[in-house]
Amino acid sequence: MLELYHKLGYNIRTMKEAILYKKLSNGAVQCQVCNHRCTINKGCRGTCSVRENIDGTLFALTYRKVISEAVDPVEKKPLFHFLPGSSTLSIATLGCNFRCDNCQNWQISQQPKTENKNIIGDDIAPNQIISHALSQKCKSISYTYTEPTVFIEYALETMKLAHDSGLKNIWVSNGFMSTETLELIIPYLDAINIDLKYFDNKSYQKYCGGKLDPILKNLITLKKSGVWVEITTLVIPGISDDQSMFNQIAEFIFTKLGPETPWHISRFSPGISFKLIDSQPTPTTSLEKALNIGIKHGLKYVYVGNTPGHKSENTYCPLCRSLNIDRLGVRINRYDDQGRCYKCKKSLNIINK
Repeated sequence: MLELYHKLGYNIRTMKEAILYKKLSNGAVQCQVCNHRCTINKGCRGTCSVRENIDGTLFALTYRKVISEAVDPVEKKPLFHFLPGSSTLSIATLGCNFRCDNCQNWQISQQPKTENKNIIGDDIAPNQIISHALSQKCKSISYTYTEPTVFIEYALETMKLAHDSGLKNIWVSNGFMSTETLELIIPYLDAINIDLKYFDNKSYQKYCGGKLDPILKNLITLKKSGVWVEITTLVIPGISDDQSMFNQIAEFIFTKLGPETPWHISRFSPGISFKLIDSQPTPTTSLEKALNIGIKHGLKYVYVGNTPGHKSENTYCPLCRSLNIDRLGVRINRYDDQGRCYKCKKSLNIINK
């Protein structure tokens, strides 16, 4: 059967049998990599469109197929308290298990769901990714741009090699992975930024095709496991700029994840989004409402993103309010004393190594 698929244009070397699925009757399979838990019939693909049932066996079609690779400042993820000022090698394959209307990487996240279902990308082995990161003096590898859950086979192999080589692993994720996926990645995952897009299932279903509850459970599991967690909420006018939602998110972060968990409140720019191109950019007043709500709820580190020059891009001591990390976009100046306030020596909850 695989020989037939090769003749039809599939590259067998960049396909791999999925690691999380079970076989059902009549040749169908159930993918267990994310909380969609798709039932996939022969010849069909799951919601992400990059995992296919080939003759009763589920295959990951994006294995070793890198659609994007770049060296980024870790602040771009965004991570402000994990190896600040360092470089990270960012990699992605095609595909996503969400269909977010606001997606800014939709050309690669949604491409397999279009009529042109070809899985494109450069064939790069996991050990080559490690070599690229080390040669460019990166301290970490970030699985980002699209949803790393849907390329778990490739990501996990790379993550294991990264740890053996002294590199840290970072995920930038929608947080909709299954508990089985979490169990596999947590031993090798050092930091994660999760988009907490809304705080109700109705909005998640309408704008993303997902659900809230599994994401909240995963966030709690990740935090308890010792993975460094930061949260991003994109504020979209008329969609995710409700004050009650800000209160709910801030309360959840404070009570379930801890006040030291950074919350990034990010400005929406419609011009490059998937479907919301006619929306308006987020006014600064909406961002500052969320900022003040986060502070009111006791969060130590609340950041306004995509607004270069805003003073709330900076890291201030939660005790004496001294400026310890000055940021302009992804450029930083550090004044802290190895993760403590230079003035009062209060911990800034920074991971330096």
